[in-house]
Amino acid sequence: MEVQVERLQGPDAGIVLVGLARPEAKNALGRQLLAEFREALAALKSDPSVRVVVVHSLVAGVFCAGADLKERAGMPQAEASAFVQGIRASFSDLERLPMPVIAAMEGAAFGGGLELALAADLRVAGAEAKMGLVETALAIIPGGGGTQRLPRLIGAARAKELIFTARRLGAEEAGRLGLVNRVVPAGQALEVALGLAREILPNGPVAVRMAKQAINQGQDLDLVDGLALEEACYARVIPTEDRLEGLAAFREKRKPQYKGR
Repeated sequence: MEVQVERLQGPDAGIVLVGLARPEAKNALGRQLLAEFREALAALKSDPSVRVVVVHSLVAGVFCAGADLKERAGMPQAEASAFVQGIRASFSDLERLPMPVIAAMEGAAFGGGLELALAADLRVAGAEAKMGLVETALAIIPGGGGTQRLPRLIGAARAKELIFTARRLGAEEAGRLGLVNRVVPAGQALEVALGLAREILPNGPVAVRMAKQAINQGQDLDLVDGLALEEACYARVIPTEDRLEGLAAFREKRKPQYKGR
């Protein structure tokens, strides 16, 4: 298995770890890894018990080295194009998961590896992480969503500079640019990502999902339409049992016990 899914139990129930495990290729995105990744995401998408997803690497020293260029080199042109479309679709599947997704990044995340992380909602990087959209150095462009997600995250001018130059960034610079949310000591990205997941876990699951939908879909709308979207998402939480439980817990000065309905 090149993608391993672990559902945490006990007080962490609701947190799911998705681990990349292709050590011989530094987690390069090949046919099998992508197929297993999409299968895992499809199962998580429709599971209401999943509250937070954390994507990480089970291979020391690397998050994801990007597309498997050795595998791609043997493909006919039409197949290579379809393969890149598959990468793009996989990352869109990740982005469209209804629950929050956190990428825990240690080591290298280049090309498609960084594009994978960009499709997450939050990114935590170990201090020794290296990352970049380096495709122009290979006479291609980012094809897994990087030309679209990076400008939305750090601004068009900064994204153009990084993509045009194929620059490789350290974690500290990535943090200054806002490319990652947190920079932590090397080796601690997963634990800090789990800490963030544990902060999200007690909150109303439906509310968190609706907040994610409102933010993601509202980014490309003008303010009037964005506010209408927020109103529609708010309307989805009004009839939930969780909303009533939240009010009762506040009144009774206790911790709410949300059930996601």
